[in-house]
Amino acid sequence: MAATDAQARPLRRDAVRNHQLVVAAAREVLAEFGTDASMELIASRAGVGVGTVYRRFPNKQALVDEIAAEMLRELVVEARTALELPDGAGLDAFVRVVGRSLSTHRGYADKLVGHSKASCVEQLRDLITELLVAAQASGRVAPEIELGDVMALFWGMRGVVETGGEVVPDAWQRYLDIQLAGLRSPGAAASGPAVTRAQLREISGTGEPEDGGACGAAST
Repeated sequence: MAATDAQARPLRRDAVRNHQLVVAAAREVLAEFGTDASMELIASRAGVGVGTVYRRFPNKQALVDEIAAEMLRELVVEARTALELPDGAGLDAFVRVVGRSLSTHRGYADKLVGHSKASCVEQLRDLITELLVAAQASGRVAPEIELGDVMALFWGMRGVVETGGEVVPDAWQRYLDIQLAGLRSPGAAASGPAVTRAQLREISGTGEPEDGGACGAAST
């Protein structure tokens, strides 16, 4: 049976539970040991046999793809929630969510780039753009700031998270405070053009989205 057929078929309750255990364990193990961690270690941490892991995920690549999709779905939900905050406060709230997510996925967050469905990535970028526009309308962010600037902020946070490691795991929070202060300053982006949407697609390797598939809560 093809792996895609197995993943498309509805899971029994015990299979759903095992799937959740494996993904949760994989996120934990990869954060500790990076993507070199073995499937055997992930199975052990999940409390299941390695055969159970391979029945659902034929290889580590498939497991990383699932984690990337789950991470993206969580961020989409968080971005939608942030849009409901008054006075343009959603962008500040959301970038802190991203920082915590990067910290949780420390050790392998960079490996998730390019592992997500293009339409979902574009949906998240649309939501971030809405958050940015709301923040600008409320005077929280300078009018010349663009989506590419916010995405570059995320890249910087990821670098701080990875560099600080376990020594200074919360260093990204001070970095973010400094960067947000800069985003509020008039003329903050006067030194050159922002990264474009097309360049963001090229960097992430997602290409043009093929459809507008839903990216809400994970389905089972």
